[in-house]
Amino acid sequence: MKLARIQTDDGVLTGEYDDGTVTTDDGTYEVGDDADLLAPCEPGTFYCVGRNFAEKIDQMDYDIPEIPDWFIKPAVSLHHPNDPIVHPEWTAELTYAGELAAVIDEECTDLEDEDDVKEVLRGWSILNDLDALDQERRTARKAFDGSGPLGPVIETDLDPRGIDMETHIAGEKRQDATTDWMIFDPYETIAFLSERYTFRPGDVISFGSPANPGLLEPGDDIEIWYEGIGTLENTVVAPEE
Repeated sequence: MKLARIQTDDGVLTGEYDDGTVTTDDGTYEVGDDADLLAPCEPGTFYCVGRNFAEKIDQMDYDIPEIPDWFIKPAVSLHHPNDPIVHPEWTAELTYAGELAAVIDEECTDLEDEDDVKEVLRGWSILNDLDALDQERRTARKAFDGSGPLGPVIETDLDPRGIDMETHIAGEKRQDATTDWMIFDPYETIAFLSERYTFRPGDVISFGSPANPGLLEPGDDIEIWYEGIGTLENTVVAPEE
């Protein structure tokens, strides 16, 4: 089942998404006609794992980490699907990264194994881990307002292993990979991070991006597709727009 959050005249509602229609307890809404699609959850924190695809490590000449290598984005990083991404004036090197994302459904910590993780997950979504490469250190590069486009939905029934993904920028395929190329298994990664953090409902854990990141310019359409979930779409615009 795919879950979506929408903005309607009746407020923010959550329901089951099916081909542009969202069915909620208050009725059925057509996205684009009587509802706007929002990010499918409101994370208090984004826990983002980097250097997790072998091909990208080879491309970027990184060392293979012995444990997951992660950083944090704050709640203000959340950005909705389809909303324009304003290219920050303070960076000349804005990049994209198409990442699988897990969404937590209940407060939890110290998860021991895959079964424990499955019990606390709401499902799976897509994150675009925007990065201002010309800034110093990860917080300045990655933890700014709107740096975490998320969506379009949460898929509640998905095996995250062995699913395909693609990223297209301005119609050009830039990323083409499978989650089998991850160094650290998604369930193992969530359990590992839960030893250090208490997750809360809506929190997001993402698992890194495959090879071939690149720069974004105003006018670029971004389409990040993950098999079984859908496509996260946004367009980059200039600050004055």
